[in-house]
Amino acid sequence: MNPTETTETKKTTDATDVTEAPEATDKAAAEPAGAAGPAGPAADENAAAEDNETDGDAQEAPHTPSGVGAAAGAVVAAGLGVVALSGSWVGKIAAERQTLIGQIKTSQGGTPAQQISAVYGDAWHTTALVNGIFALLALIVGVAVLAWPQKAGWVRAFAVAGVVLGVLGLIVSAGMYFDLFLGLPSAGSQ
Repeated sequence: MNPTETTETKKTTDATDVTEAPEATDKAAAEPAGAAGPAGPAADENAAAEDNETDGDAQEAPHTPSGVGAAAGAVVAAGLGVVALSGSWVGKIAAERQTLIGQIKTSQGGTPAQQISAVYGDAWHTTALVNGIFALLALIVGVAVLAWPQKAGWVRAFAVAGVVLGVLGLIVSAGMYFDLFLGLPSAGSQ
């Protein structure tokens, strides 16, 4: 075996074939010193320099992202979009808290319209606000995933679903908050 062949073989190995480089060094070391070329300290220095080049090549190899972050973000965006449309435990607790605050306020008196607004309207608006926050989060995460480079096809589909559900959730939440879909009942209507 020729020392130039060993050098060329090592230079052509890429980062994924790093395990082959020690075998080539072992083969060169197994040959007698007279057959391989110059013996002694010069040969050891050449081998050390070649090993350093191989190590440098392995360290300089570009790291390709696995796409796990984009995949997780896409699923989270779709999940947040579903929560924005269907409601959440957080929204329910916030609405119940607002109902309790309204009951405390109206226990001291007030007109029927004020009582309806304090007990039911504020809770309705709180639910709409919490759902709107979830919708906004779904929209932000979905757009961030779509801007992410190198993603699989299904990841893009989930991210688009998260964006669409986020937009729908914002529309529904805005409609609820501003009483566009269902207005508060008045004290005079039955």
